[in-house]
Amino acid sequence: MRWLVLPVVLVSAGLVSSCAMLRLEIPERPGQTLTVLLPDDDGDSFGEATVSNASGSTDLTTPRAAAVASMGEAPSPAMRLSDSDVRRIFGDALAALPPAPQRFTLFFRFDSDALTDDSRSQVPEILGALKAHPVPELLIVGHTDTPGTRAANFDLGRKRAEMVRGLLIDAGLDMSAIRVISHGESDLLVPTADETFEPQNRRVDISVR
Repeated sequence: MRWLVLPVVLVSAGLVSSCAMLRLEIPERPGQTLTVLLPDDDGDSFGEATVSNASGSTDLTTPRAAAVASMGEAPSPAMRLSDSDVRRIFGDALAALPPAPQRFTLFFRFDSDALTDDSRSQVPEILGALKAHPVPELLIVGHTDTPGTRAANFDLGRKRAEMVRGLLIDAGLDMSAIRVISHGESDLLVPTADETFEPQNRRVDISVR
């Protein structure tokens, strides 16, 4: 999700996962804020949030739910803003946001840096999406399942990420914009016990912004 803190002018922005949070200071009353929960671009994901201070709290659990908080007073009960209200209040700020990161996942054969047939067939589509970014910044993270030692799996995850990096460079992407790391077996997509074969964990995650 995108979390933004907006006093009438933008103060700061950061990323959290599955919803957009906007906070606006109300100039008529110093210290008063309006917090609104907005869905992601797909319109389906919006997450949850809590507006709280020393006097109380209000949960926001539906798209465009909002609450007003003031110093020394508990936040108001949740209200729901209309689409037109959101556009009127936050339109300029939303238009100024960078596009959300795109993410892709490619899967690999066991104990190998060779892509599965299905993932290899997706490479041209992914390359097209990456090239659509004028100045892309890419993070490539290699992963493994749990058979073998942690050290060996860290090396294999790195090898997989480097292989994908090579594909992207061969396709014309700027090498300086690509960062490669390995998580080895430490960040499993499908949680398993040690020494467990799981094809979904043999992967590389690509994030581009």
